Amino acid sequence: MTDIIVFTDGGARGNPGPAALGVFIKNNKNEILAQIGKYIGETTNNVAEYSAIIEALNWIIKNKDTAGADRIYFYMDSQLAYSQLVGIYKIKNDRIREMMFEIRKKEKEIGTPIYYNHVPRERNKQADALVNLALDNRS
Repeated sequence: MTDIIVFTDGGARGNPGPAALGVFIKNNKNEILAQIGKYIGETTNNVAEYSAIIEALNWIIKNKDTAGADRIYFYMDSQLAYSQLVGIYKIKNDRIREMMFEIRKKEKEIGTPIYYNHVPRERNKQADALVNLALDNRS
């Protein structure tokens, strides 16, 4: 079985403030499949977190044939995003609700079981580094 392991992070310097997303994707053989750091403009931390998840899902859709996975595991250090994704917390923010609808649509398009997991910040270093790199290098 092939698993895709996705680490996502989003951050803003200020809230709202200049924001970026980070996505680190590997397979269960520890082969790095993608590293994405992208400046996304002025927004909130939460929008940046969800933007990272959407960016990862877009990558999976685009590379579905070559990356082919039996299962997809997402890891994030945002307790809020995780809790909303798995249905523990309700979504009250309209922008986040729109992003959640987009996520659910992309999950259906992928058609592979996706598991969301919360990890401590120390276990999300690659995605966090990509966020900071994108923020440091924005023009």
